[in-house]
Amino acid sequence: MAAAAHSLLHPPAARKAPTPTPHSPPSPSPFLRLPSAACPRHPHRLRSTSPSAAAADLTAFPNPSDIFPPIDVDAATEVELRENGFRSTRRTKLVCTVGPATSSPAQLEALAVGGMNVARINMCHGDREWHRAVIREVRRLNEEKGYAVAVMMDTEGSEIHMGDLGGAASAKAEDGEVWTFSVRAFELPLPERTINVNYDGFAEDVRVGDELLVDGGMARFEVIEKLGPDVKCRCTDPGLLLPRANLTFWRDGSIVRERNAMLPTISSKDWLDIDFGIAEGVDFIAVSFVKSAEVIKHLKSYITAKSRGSDIAVIAKIESIDSLKNLHEIIRASDGAMVARGDMGAQVPLEQVPSIQQKIVQLCRQLNKPVIVASQLLESMIEYPTPTRAEVADVSEAVRQRADALMLSGESAMGRYPEKALSVLRSVSLRIEKWWREEKRHEALELQGVSSSFSDKVSEEICNSAAKMANGLGADAVFVYTKTGHMASLLSRCRPDCPVFAFTTSTSVRRRLNLQWGLIPFRLSFSDDMDSNLNRTFSLLKARGMIQSGDLVIAICDMLQSIQVMNVP
Repeated sequence: MAAAAHSLLHPPAARKAPTPTPHSPPSPSPFLRLPSAACPRHPHRLRSTSPSAAAADLTAFPNPSDIFPPIDVDAATEVELRENGFRSTRRTKLVCTVGPATSSPAQLEALAVGGMNVARINMCHGDREWHRAVIREVRRLNEEKGYAVAVMMDTEGSEIHMGDLGGAASAKAEDGEVWTFSVRAFELPLPERTINVNYDGFAEDVRVGDELLVDGGMARFEVIEKLGPDVKCRCTDPGLLLPRANLTFWRDGSIVRERNAMLPTISSKDWLDIDFGIAEGVDFIAVSFVKSAEVIKHLKSYITAKSRGSDIAVIAKIESIDSLKNLHEIIRASDGAMVARGDMGAQVPLEQVPSIQQKIVQLCRQLNKPVIVASQLLESMIEYPTPTRAEVADVSEAVRQRADALMLSGESAMGRYPEKALSVLRSVSLRIEKWWREEKRHEALELQGVSSSFSDKVSEEICNSAAKMANGLGADAVFVYTKTGHMASLLSRCRPDCPVFAFTTSTSVRRRLNLQWGLIPFRLSFSDDMDSNLNRTFSLLKARGMIQSGDLVIAICDMLQSIQVMNVP
């Protein structure tokens, strides 16, 4: 095999590319193949390049004589592999909300170069034409520049929120100021210190003395007077007011939620936005203020019927008391979850948010669902170039909990330093992951079985064994050949020390896998013959400088349900 690989990598000048031949049947090799003694393993070493050189060379990778079948890998990930080797790649995925600060082609590409795995569009802001332009620009970057950035569409939801501030980017509420919150429709420009509210029953429900929290407590008001459709409120905690921020009100130390509970989870506008997302082929739809598993099941059935075979994943946003009451059922029904800590912090005591976050992260891992930790990770970087140390510690804790992904909201959508904020997430993630491996910290979390059928149970056990072997043998990488992404997901759940190279034939599956911890997704055509798949993969990756002879690889496949352990020839 080594000779064949050498011949492919260094063809004679006058020799034509070989004519493809049918794959030979699988050899009667044993179920477990051990590394060859003739090919001793040695540590993975790749020549580093400067950051500027790496950025300039994102898509110019060698492919001698075009003799290899195509293999697609994210260009930014490829540079990281070349610079740092397998074990120093980032495992925690990064989600960036796209907004006015990051919507141009150059800005989106800068985020992709910086490590953005998923681009989030928030349907609370902007019109569908703006969102369509962003989605198509992300797709263009993927096709022309070699990235694998997925697109997540976040629905607005039907909770109570403010209007758009008359077109202003933000407003500042100062201590003691009196503001008017009204359900009336005003002519533009809005009267001074006036906020529209989207819920017609708002003035009827609130009482004098109630506390009104904006965006989970970023600003706080006290209700002092009711005048028909208008509610006069005095600012008690000054803060920044952003367009369409959520509103919650408290009475006698408890949240007032009777009318909120009657609002539908998916509004009429949300259904139109969902139709838009299906038509544009987004990879994920995040549903706001999920109250029950039935909402998720209903939406998934709708997507299946409307999308005609598309595999759009549904992410449940956990951000309300109702979500927490039905947490297990909601996560089991969904394809993933988002810990939306900002809105959650407006509905539960602040001191409970950290424990709730850890509970959700652990439950998602148990149920094999990717989980995103979101909201206010680096909130100060909306205005300042350096985060607070407390924010860095918060990010570190989410990485230490082994969350699949971290998400920037206002920091990347409207902040002054979106690229710096992304860089902070990337560098903190890399450092904490490295510390975790150096300290050889072992998970206290016992993973319970999640499979129902016998075949799925076999796959699950194979993935558990492969991850354990990778850690015990110090493998450089685990290769998984998967058509649906299921075995790659099971491997990610195990959180092995080494990265997982996930090879799939589907472009959409590849993008969806880009949300899950530790997975480096490739698009590659492959057969049921594992020897042929491995030979071709080794040749392709060696030609691009991503692996080298002697690297120790554990390979599994969802077609054959077997494990192979071998050195790269």
